[in-house]
Amino acid sequence: MTLGWSALRLHSLSRKVLEATGYREKTFAPPLILGVSGGSGSGKTTFCDKLVDLVGRNQVAFLRQDDYYRDLANLPLEERARCNFDHPDAFEFPLLCTHLDLLSAGHQIAVPQYDFKTYTRTRIQRIVSPRPIVVLEGILIFSDTALEGRIHHKIFIDAAEEIRFHRRLRRDVKERGRTPESVSQQFKETVRPMHEQFVEPSKERSDRIVSGETPFETVLLELSAYLRQTIRRS
Repeated sequence: MTLGWSALRLHSLSRKVLEATGYREKTFAPPLILGVSGGSGSGKTTFCDKLVDLVGRNQVAFLRQDDYYRDLANLPLEERARCNFDHPDAFEFPLLCTHLDLLSAGHQIAVPQYDFKTYTRTRIQRIVSPRPIVVLEGILIFSDTALEGRIHHKIFIDAAEEIRFHRRLRRDVKERGRTPESVSQQFKETVRPMHEQFVEPSKERSDRIVSGETPFETVLLELSAYLRQTIRRS
């Protein structure tokens, strides 16, 4: 493969060894966990959505880091809005790790759903069933040691700050009910410094860096073809 998916091939081989020794008869064959990280607005969601479509939504369990924001219902609304949502402490990574373990063991999980206007979890949960492939997307998924250790292959989507800011501005105003002023202030006060402290350094731990400023088609076609081949062999 021209993309150098050595970690993917190693995981696929491990699955074959386990199955050859009777592992499949005793328990669920563990999925291949693919992590997609990068700065806010780098293009992670677009990359993942297209990848899932190409591989087949019935073959992929898709998890988003943003669903694991901590519930801030115990705080006044004004105080919630002042929290740093780009710091690792804003997320319940232990729960996300538990959910990956459950999927790997063949169990369904109930994923929290987050309300970005109230900074709380809703009563609705999204049921996710185990699939041969797990795609996990988020800005900080490579910065948490326990979580990173569960990811078999790591892709980092890289884009310049100006591009990331304008993409985030459009998204937060349109989808999350924010004002342009609040988005700009948040970017300067927390998004940029947290990116420099946590997100950018995690790029060094990725297996492949993909440009978020150019079309993804070539990478996606090769990666999805490899993943579909892996599924057929499992």
